[in-house]
Amino acid sequence: MHIYEILRRPIVTEKNTAILEQNKYTFEVAKDANKPQIKEAVEKAFKVKVVSVNVMSVPGKMRRAGRRRGMTSPWKKAVVTLEEGNKIELFEGV
Repeated sequence: MHIYEILRRPIVTEKNTAILEQNKYTFEVAKDANKPQIKEAVEKAFKVKVVSVNVMSVPGKMRRAGRRRGMTSPWKKAVVTLEEGNKIELFEGV
């Protein structure tokens, strides 16, 4: 699997911006990606040293549009902790 198939998009929310001080960055990742693949993808894409990777599956939510109901797609996210002194420029200034 290519690194850009593993890392789908960065997740920029208020909570994720708060944990940037702890050198933690959050990404949406492919559903079948595992921790070593995510670590390798982040290290290659951003040229940083990853200390740890925490992965969680986010279930889909029920949504309504008028009388119709449906589910949003479930997805997977990863919180990546970087070595002290490393940072990802993509998240700077958010």
